[in-house]
Amino acid sequence: MTACQALFSRRVLRAPHSLKSLRSSAAPNSPLLCPVRTTFVYSGRPHLLYLRNCPSSTKIASSHYHTTTGIASSLSTKLGPGRAAARRTYSSTMTAVAAPIDQLVKQVDGLNLDAVKAKFPDTYPDLNLMDLYRAHLANVLSEITGVDTAIIYPNLGWTSGLDKGDIALPVPSLRVKGKKPDELAQEWAAKFPDTDPLFTKPTVSQIHLSFFVKASPLVNAVIPMVQHKGAEYGFNKADGLKDPKDPSKGQKRIIVEFSSPNIAKPFHAGHLRSTIIGGFLSNLYAGAGWDVIRINYLGDWGKQYGLLALAYEKYGDEEALQKDPINHLFQLYVRINTEMTAEKEELTKRKEAGEDVSALEANSLDEQARRYFKKMTDRDADALAMWKRFRDLSIVRYKDTYARLNIHFDEYSGESQVSEEAMNKVGNLMEEKKICKEDKGAQLIDFSELVPGKEGKRLEKPLVRKRDGTALYLTRDISELLGRHEKYNFDKMIYVVASAQDLHLRQLFKIIELLGYKDIADKCQHINFGLVLGMSTRKGTVKFLDDILRDVADKMHEVMKKNENKYSQIEDPLATADVLGISSVMVQDMSGKRINNYTFNMETMTSFEGDTGPYLQYAHARLNSIRRKAGVSDEELATADLSLLTETSAINLCRHMAGWPDVVKNTLKTLEPTTVLTYLFKLTHALSSSYDQLQVVGSEPELMKARLALYTAVQTVLANGMRLIGLSPVDRM
Repeated sequence: MTACQALFSRRVLRAPHSLKSLRSSAAPNSPLLCPVRTTFVYSGRPHLLYLRNCPSSTKIASSHYHTTTGIASSLSTKLGPGRAAARRTYSSTMTAVAAPIDQLVKQVDGLNLDAVKAKFPDTYPDLNLMDLYRAHLANVLSEITGVDTAIIYPNLGWTSGLDKGDIALPVPSLRVKGKKPDELAQEWAAKFPDTDPLFTKPTVSQIHLSFFVKASPLVNAVIPMVQHKGAEYGFNKADGLKDPKDPSKGQKRIIVEFSSPNIAKPFHAGHLRSTIIGGFLSNLYAGAGWDVIRINYLGDWGKQYGLLALAYEKYGDEEALQKDPINHLFQLYVRINTEMTAEKEELTKRKEAGEDVSALEANSLDEQARRYFKKMTDRDADALAMWKRFRDLSIVRYKDTYARLNIHFDEYSGESQVSEEAMNKVGNLMEEKKICKEDKGAQLIDFSELVPGKEGKRLEKPLVRKRDGTALYLTRDISELLGRHEKYNFDKMIYVVASAQDLHLRQLFKIIELLGYKDIADKCQHINFGLVLGMSTRKGTVKFLDDILRDVADKMHEVMKKNENKYSQIEDPLATADVLGISSVMVQDMSGKRINNYTFNMETMTSFEGDTGPYLQYAHARLNSIRRKAGVSDEELATADLSLLTETSAINLCRHMAGWPDVVKNTLKTLEPTTVLTYLFKLTHALSSSYDQLQVVGSEPELMKARLALYTAVQTVLANGMRLIGLSPVDRM
């Protein structure tokens, strides 16, 4: 049977994430007399698929895949012997995908990808061009300096900006003795070969060497690589493998616990940061190939739910509950809580006046709530049914808000899901190991007796059980953590919780360690963050997230309507305004380091000037507009002559794009969304300053194609970064 060959073009027209089925119209069992073409999406980008000499019974089908190399499992052939043809199809596909990097490798004598991967651990030059550049540079510098490449490579770092070069080397880091670092820098720069295929001669700044890549090789490699990788560009799925050398061992698993609002209370701004940061971290680890489990650990248990049940019995409205459960329940809770506070104040006055109020206290709202919650803990069917209804209705409403923020959860857990049996087991284990002790009928942990030095004193003396035997929040968290490890056998777990809970999380991890589970404690990490200021109303009450999102969406809608021509072209202006509003909120939240407090500022965040969410969205939409106006077909774009891109602005955009995989890799270390955001603003600033130099519409046809290929690649990288931080890139605005 004739082999099936597949050749892939660069990016073509947009299509759904599928491979369109193809069956030739030739006679049965006869080879095709000419190539047949169809489109498919590889790594989020549409491509042309050419099938040559394929028997008519060949049918290409698609399946979901998670890795760049996973296209092998995305092509199948219903042929019998044709399976071999499918394998050859995959082989030629990967040859096409690897072509840009292969062309780059050929320019360096004696360099090959396998040798680079073997010599420099944790390098993936077929995914990250800068890995190849660093490997080559390490080889060259080793010849010049006499220092081993194993020492040079890890000291080849990023620069603070393109004006400082693409790669920098601090000379003292190589620890060469006998000469001063500044003398060595001058000497090594002079010895660097003028004819190096990838770098110009380095510049010297005191004790630093700065290396600039040569334009042509980079431009001709990075644009095709971005086109081929598409939505996967920048991400390395091998990071999430238990053993990158043996993928059969599977993925590493991470649990990200975030958001965690209290049931029956509106989603307020205090939960905003946890939700945004947790969503970002989930995207980051998923992009790196980890198996990500997103958990929402709800505040859904406690005496306050007994109080809420009393309020619903007294003032509840079924119609209002169905229409807007969270706000209705919250209003009931505020009302009953106000009554309870007033009642307590009245009882205190009477008691101080010498009146016997014991009978009144026994039937107070506070005591009734306590008794109701006791019925819940005793698993009273009616009490639990009411509580479950409140919980389920709240979750449905929360899901609507999360969907607007591009966030989903794999599990809605909560305090209620931790059994008394599990907590008793933990309590007994703490007693056996003499971790806790009795104090006035309660159980507490005195860390100063268990952990030496200042650390023990800093961990203080938390209670784990009250005098009445009720388990406290810390006890539930201990049981929940151990239960999660038993259920998921995670490799890492992240708690995205405000910095106000720093002590609580340190106590939790130390208790897990003292219980004999240091291996589990070492897998856990607290990702903390500061406060959002300026989020209260004039009356000092909390402003709720739905109100905030509505306000910013209204603001963006007003801005959009000022340009009537563009506004008329938007298919759904209100939906676009909502996306822009959410982008405003999220970008402002991520602009600084997590631990910093920031002030919520509606005017600043919704501006198209400066580093804002609308500015990023405008940059993406403008690239889309250029592509539409150019009217260049996908087939024409695939033949672009990239050697025509010689302008400084074009080269700088390529240098920025080449650095994106390094940014993602670095973000896995910092776990800071601002690492990504800073890069995106540098990219969009370079993009904005390029338009005057790189006119597309109206340029000579071949030049127009080349520039459009560049801008299409930039758009891909920009969109990848925006999706990573949780934004939905808009096409028109």
